[in-house]
Amino acid sequence: MKIHEYQAKELFKQYGIKVPESVLCEKKEDIEQIIKNFSVPCVIKAQVHSGARGKAGGVKIAKDYQNALKYADEILGMELVSSQAGAKKVNKILIEQAVDIDKELYLSLTFDRANEAISLIISSNGGMDIEETAKTSPEKIYTELIKDNFNPLETVKKIGFNDSINGQIINIINSLYTLAKEKDALLVEINPLVVTKQGEVIALDAKINFDDNALFRHDDILALKDEAEENPYELQAQKDGLNYIKLDGTIGCMVNGAGLAMATMDIIRLAGKNAANFLDVGGGASSEKIEKAFKLLISDKNLEAVFINIFGGILRCDFLAQGVKNAIQSLNINIPVIVRMEGTNKQEGADILNHSGLKFTVVNDLNEAIEVIKKI
Repeated sequence: MKIHEYQAKELFKQYGIKVPESVLCEKKEDIEQIIKNFSVPCVIKAQVHSGARGKAGGVKIAKDYQNALKYADEILGMELVSSQAGAKKVNKILIEQAVDIDKELYLSLTFDRANEAISLIISSNGGMDIEETAKTSPEKIYTELIKDNFNPLETVKKIGFNDSINGQIINIINSLYTLAKEKDALLVEINPLVVTKQGEVIALDAKINFDDNALFRHDDILALKDEAEENPYELQAQKDGLNYIKLDGTIGCMVNGAGLAMATMDIIRLAGKNAANFLDVGGGASSEKIEKAFKLLISDKNLEAVFINIFGGILRCDFLAQGVKNAIQSLNINIPVIVRMEGTNKQEGADILNHSGLKFTVVNDLNEAIEVIKKI
């Protein structure tokens, strides 16, 4: 789960990390009053779940009140199109005190699954071009696993500051580590972490992603969820207990099992098409759950066809077929529905579909499925 920058900064403050003074604004009619009570220069920042906001025009520095009013009015309500998240409407802005920057750094903690440890990433080249630094000067980015023998001072010394600055950075690393452990965060990122000309180290940005599987332990974090920022298909899937991720292709797919889902997307690619989604209904799905899954699939208006690829084990093929039949009977479907079933009650499932009076293409194997998809 992701949260907004302003929410992440509130958490930072709870853990003793310095952030600039700021005020959240959600209504255009409040802009003038908020800015009137704020000092300039200030920064107007779009609050959306996306990186690269600055390059997309969602972060602007205002040197006077007139520019602050202008930028706030432009950004609040705009459609921000970024390289990382596509188009998002800006429903909130953060009006933040500008600081006198001497140096921009990059700092993050992320969970390294391969090593079963939190990994520290730090660079003296922070800011909007950190991705370019990673490509052209990877030696300027340092990564260390936080294990028993981890010495943050040795890592921080590599970016070349004095003892006062190093000490502040180490304190921030320790605070972020505590936050990540206590709140089950998968990523905590500050870009940029700045050193001011007055010698203070301040988090100018804040990004935190949490482990969805641990949210049952954190009602305070779950309360920060902004459903307006969620993909509507994925949000509905969560409510229906489905594992769904929206993709950019045109062939909707429904499977039972994550491995089968990945293989099915490869099959669609072999047929010259791209999957519109990842959808795993799980091993024990009922016909009612299958019906919900199918309705979710076809709510995507970009679909050219639906490919259902099921291995009947715990989920019997006749349960699948009945659920899909029920869904199609209640909906106006005008795209091909291709079904491949294998396993428990395969023939019974095929009979339900073939005798339904509805337009299904039931294929016997994956090679036949590929040939049918190629013709779409």
